[in-house]
Amino acid sequence: MSKTERRSTLSLEGRCLGLVYKDGFPKRLRLLTADGERLVKLAKELRLSLSQDIVPGAWIQVWGERKMSHKPGEATLKAYRVSLTAPGKLEDTPSIAVPVAGSKHAASAKILVCQKSDCMKRGGKAVCHALEEALSDRHLTDVKIQGTGCMKDCKAGPNIVFMPEKTRYTRVSAQDVGALVDEHFPRVPQQETSSPGNGRSLL
Repeated sequence: MSKTERRSTLSLEGRCLGLVYKDGFPKRLRLLTADGERLVKLAKELRLSLSQDIVPGAWIQVWGERKMSHKPGEATLKAYRVSLTAPGKLEDTPSIAVPVAGSKHAASAKILVCQKSDCMKRGGKAVCHALEEALSDRHLTDVKIQGTGCMKDCKAGPNIVFMPEKTRYTRVSAQDVGALVDEHFPRVPQQETSSPGNGRSLL
């Protein structure tokens, strides 16, 4: 299996320094962490639903993804969930890009699978069955599997693409499927929203 883009989960804690707006909606979040200031892009669905309690000075926790740039050491940070927290209460388990039932992200989450003969001969049918089982086992009923025509990389089949991120994988086997689903759709731990408390300050 190979991957055309390098992405990893993101879980950060810090003080909100402010929001960067565009067209009347927040587009980026300025976050002061123990490692310095970070600029985090907000997912489209989050821009419309961001809590009004996320104000400068508030302690917050951010979950999302880190996309590595072609240039060494550079990465783009993107948030799919932001909530109030207390200093030092960062959860160990990241919960990013999760298609919660009824959310806009859930509606656009799907997995494209090449259905052409070359991919099918290389194990595409087994990959489809493994995807169906993995989504069912994890109760990801909002994530759809969609067959497609040729993805133009026949010798590297089976080919699949996770949407809406457009992350493409080649030479996928049925054994790879569970790990890929867990990477793109991690479980969301239940968390009670808490107000920032007293403790160490980064300001």
